[in-house]
Amino acid sequence: MTHNELKEAVKAAMRAHEELKLLVLRGLLSSITNELVAKGKKPNEELAEDDVTMLIRRAAKQRKDSIEQFEKGGRADLADKEKAELAILDTMLPAQMTAEAVLEVARAKAAELGITDTSKANQLMGALMKDLKGKADGTIVKEVIDSLLA
Repeated sequence: MTHNELKEAVKAAMRAHEELKLLVLRGLLSSITNELVAKGKKPNEELAEDDVTMLIRRAAKQRKDSIEQFEKGGRADLADKEKAELAILDTMLPAQMTAEAVLEVARAKAAELGITDTSKANQLMGALMKDLKGKADGTIVKEVIDSLLA
């Protein structure tokens, strides 16, 4: 999702009176502004699409962490709100690779690097995460590597 698409989504959410979606989108716009300022740019400039996607992923990860903490603390009401926000964020992210697709890439990369045991699992993990950046969840990649080298 681009910076302009996000701005248009805010307008659409306002028109549709979707309060939760509006809250999430405004939070993302705020994150984008903060990122622009951190990079030494003006707040009204455009942020690259990759950077916007990275910020959406970061927000989704924060929601997942919050859900886990709220569930541990017995606060189902707060966890439900975070789950609803996470669902909105998930619609803005590109589709993630399945575990089977990651396994195929992992096998090829392990053969390419000559990795056959767990002693070099971190090296394989680093190479895969570099290749699959933004395409696969790190947790899935780690599980695939563990099962591949076990």
